[in-house]
Amino acid sequence: ALNEMALCNPGVVILPLDTTDPSSIQAAVGRVQEELRGSGLNLLINSAGARRRSTLATETAENMALIYATNTIGPLQISQAFMPLLKEAAEAHGGQGLSCGRAAIINISSVLGSIEVVEAWAERQDVSYRCSKAALNMLTKCLALEYGDSGILCVSVDPGCVVPPPGDGMGPVTLEESTQGILQVLANLSTNSNGTFWDWKGQRLPW
Repeated sequence: ALNEMALCNPGVVILPLDTTDPSSIQAAVGRVQEELRGSGLNLLINSAGARRRSTLATETAENMALIYATNTIGPLQISQAFMPLLKEAAEAHGGQGLSCGRAAIINISSVLGSIEVVEAWAERQDVSYRCSKAALNMLTKCLALEYGDSGILCVSVDPGCVVPPPGDGMGPVTLEESTQGILQVLANLSTNSNGTFWDWKGQRLPW
């Protein structure tokens, strides 16, 4: 499906990237740098995610390590690797405040990682997933504190419970609804949004 999209849109470039493999990350950075031709990277969306059903009674160290590697450490390594390109974009648009049009890191999180909300605990505990997303939210805050003064906006976004349409288009949130909602959220982000947490409907979420 991605390759078909690229064929129909000359501006779309598909790159292989394993967020848990430093060599894969560096190779992707090199390819992106070639495509940008010195213009810098305006928007980095860390959307990779892994999930394994678990309860407090069944959770294992192996599961925790696996989920953290993808959901928390992966976005950290990606952000570190692409930071020089993000800084280039931020410097090229100096004095314009923070926005996705200047330079931004968007971490795709989940309301399940909100310590205050603790949504749907009775339905699914998913301990490793919840903890990894809570840690990702802290990473977002840390990135915002460190790089906000450099002109880089950092925000967490919950895309909702996206379910591919089974044929009738029904589901908690369709892919189209989530995508359009997130695009609207990104368009409205500003300096005051740095280090915050939002859902796809444009509502601010508590940490």
